[in-house]
Amino acid sequence: MRLSTVTLTSLIALLPAALLAQSIPPSPPTAAPAAPPASDRPTYGTFGFDAAGMDRSVKPGDDFYAYANGTWAKNTAIPSDESNYGAFNVLQDLSRERTRGILDAAKSGGNSKIGRAYAAFLDTAAIEKAGLAPIQPWLARIRKVDMAGYPALLAEADRNGVDIPFGFYVGQDDKNPDVYAVNLMQGGLGMPDLDYYLSTDAKLIQTKAAYQAHLAKLLTLAGEKDGEARAAAVVAFETGLARAHWTRIDSRDADKTYNKMTLAQLRQSAPGFDFAAFLNAEKASAPSLIVAQPTAIAGTAKLIAATPIGVLRDQLMLRSLDGFAAVLPQAIDAESFAFNGTVLSGTPQQQERWKRAVGFTSSALTDEVSKVYVARYFPPETKAAADTMVKNVLAALGQRIQKLDWMAPATKQKALAKLAAFEPRIGYPDRWRDYAALDVRSGDAFGNMLRANQWRHDFEVTKLGKPIYRWEWGMAPMTVNAQANFGLVAITFPAAILQPPFFDPKADPAVNYGGIGAVIGHEISHHFDDQGAKYDARGRLTQWWTDGDVQKFKALSERLARQYDAYEPLPGMHVKGELTLGENSADLAGLAAAHDAWLATLGGKPAPVIDGFSGDQRFYLGWAQVWRRNYREANLRQRLLTDPHAPSEQRSDIVRNMDPWYTAYKPQPGEKLYLAPDARVRIW
Repeated sequence: MRLSTVTLTSLIALLPAALLAQSIPPSPPTAAPAAPPASDRPTYGTFGFDAAGMDRSVKPGDDFYAYANGTWAKNTAIPSDESNYGAFNVLQDLSRERTRGILDAAKSGGNSKIGRAYAAFLDTAAIEKAGLAPIQPWLARIRKVDMAGYPALLAEADRNGVDIPFGFYVGQDDKNPDVYAVNLMQGGLGMPDLDYYLSTDAKLIQTKAAYQAHLAKLLTLAGEKDGEARAAAVVAFETGLARAHWTRIDSRDADKTYNKMTLAQLRQSAPGFDFAAFLNAEKASAPSLIVAQPTAIAGTAKLIAATPIGVLRDQLMLRSLDGFAAVLPQAIDAESFAFNGTVLSGTPQQQERWKRAVGFTSSALTDEVSKVYVARYFPPETKAAADTMVKNVLAALGQRIQKLDWMAPATKQKALAKLAAFEPRIGYPDRWRDYAALDVRSGDAFGNMLRANQWRHDFEVTKLGKPIYRWEWGMAPMTVNAQANFGLVAITFPAAILQPPFFDPKADPAVNYGGIGAVIGHEISHHFDDQGAKYDARGRLTQWWTDGDVQKFKALSERLARQYDAYEPLPGMHVKGELTLGENSADLAGLAAAHDAWLATLGGKPAPVIDGFSGDQRFYLGWAQVWRRNYREANLRQRLLTDPHAPSEQRSDIVRNMDPWYTAYKPQPGEKLYLAPDARVRIW
């Protein structure tokens, strides 16, 4: 799942600080669950798990993912408009269908902004009739810019939603989380990662050639001449950017990427680009800024200074055409998908227009759509149940912290204080953004996208100098995902994920705790992963552990990274253990805490056997079920290069480190997943 660390909000703080700082009692015991009556069946199977999707011919100790999901995997085709398909997609499809109903009604029932935005995006006849006219004024600006005007034009491009050679955003200052700061980071690549430019792998070399052909075709479709030569020059420029870039592993290190400097210091360390003109045009004046990858920024500035203005113009023009392809003539839209969808991800067919219209409208006017969605589809009882599970998993992780044999007592108390500071956010925010200043016009799909991008940019930049928007979420309620926010010490669970197979009020609690309980545990545990653990109870980036704690923690984490390095989902391509360490650590701790929380609800009584499965077996089946996913090869390759999450099968395999899984399924030495007790990774 896309579990990230972006921005914002608070709904409820569970468990008072004094309680957590001393001791955390188990949850109040409740009666052991019984099999649900025939009149009250869960969505999946008889107890919340789709047993028909299992492959019982596979030994759990050889391949637990295939044992739990093998028949489903064999029988489930990836839809032609998807790059992968699984449990997340099932819920995302449901969320999108529901949102479509909201937008269809808005389109036909009045003059709402969401209705106008949706209708305009759907009106492909009007888009085709307009041709390139809507984007031509912007392209004309690009064609005329000189080196002196290039920095200011990049800022304007950024405001317009066009990718530029620098990443720019306003966010919390990691070391002073009560204020917003200007952040600068590496950017500018038209392909997903530097490996696509620099690798000698044959398939990636083919992809790079296809990318260059794609850029040449875009230039031709835009009426430009000498497309092939100009595309080659842009690819050469971006290859230079890739050589300057940090790897994703280095870029996820919170200490390495916190480099606060004044504008004068930035200009001295990265000559060749007028950062003052750029930041002034961004309207982002500040006494200092945080530079994530200083050597990459310096390399980018040097490369820009050495690159002919014609190449810089072409790169910006191409990023604009690709970025606005969805609201430009069909020939450009189709060409953009042919590369970005089919070549990069293996997706044969573009999504139906209505699906893309739902996505655009939900992104452009997120809170306007969200208000209607949660009123219709998020019952209060679901929120109450999720609140209870969060409380139980927090308590369970607190107990695990108290029992650690590698952490100093003083550090344990600080860790418990951090747990007490958590702000769980369930379902939807308690405040909505105001879109009064966003102009949405009928029949103007391009203009609506442009103005929505500008509105979003201005909304972010104007945060500078203001108190932190703690009410703001980084995810829409319609999103099937969850999130940890280090700076806010928050965990977020949008409404759309609080449904089967993750959570079903009619399902066996063991399955629910293996599903949404483990997701809750995952998000909580992110605050104690190899990066989240660097942030204290206030959300400050600081070392609040002893040096000894840090050394022991690193040693344990490195064992988990090496375990994942050994996985080879594609021939010759391994999981990157260091890149995926944060997510794997969160899975390891989160699933363990969820198991403890579930056991606490039994009140010391044994879990019933249901359909021949013990409680522990059902718990781990619930975990495996949410990771059902089939991938297209190109999509899996891209994920292995860029995604901080391991593929679903390997995420399921985290169970091999957990003693209760061995008791439940009795894997034997020699089976592929079996680990001797001293080889199992235990951190939290």
